Amino acid sequence: MTYDIYVMYLCHWHKSREKGIAERKHSLTSVRSFLLQERLMVTHHLFILIVLTPVTQHFRGELGDFFVGCIFTAELSTPFVSLGKILMQLTQHSPTLAFFLPQLKMQDTLLHKVNGILILVTFFLCRILLFPFMYAAYGRQVGIPVYMVPFRIPPLCNVANAALIAPQLYWFTLICRKAVRLYGSSPADKSR
Repeated sequence: MTYDIYVMYLCHWHKSREKGIAERKHSLTSVRSFLLQERLMVTHHLFILIVLTPVTQHFRGELGDFFVGCIFTAELSTPFVSLGKILMQLTQHSPTLAFFLPQLKMQDTLLHKVNGILILVTFFLCRILLFPFMYAAYGRQVGIPVYMVPFRIPPLCNVANAALIAPQLYWFTLICRKAVRLYGSSPADKSR
């Protein structure tokens, strides 16, 4: 999470420099600008780093290794999401590359399309279906039907899972909209 915050800051700083907004050197002004613009993502990462991880490690004791492992598998989609951002910004934020390859549109490459499919699949499997899978696994382990699981586990577990899946559903909706926009329209429509 610390690395993600640092990389997000560097991206913000480089974009600001290209626009002529940021100074040549890092400063409190550039950090403040980053924190204001990306406060939701920074808060998300800091909450996981400072609150969620220590609390789950301390209070769970010897229980719940399976569930903690499942939650960590949600990060499997992250490399594909990051690669997608890199491919989309490659020519926008690299004047040198754009100068030598002005026709390069990374959104139109096979790599970008395959990566987009991998984003959809890994995000859906590892961040959306993860929660029903955990409930089903628990039900199988204790010998109850899956629909009874929410009533047999501590209410705080249901609240925590709802809080975790809500942003995942929102982000998945955004990813699907983007996929429809990129892959559902003709090349002429994409250039507008």
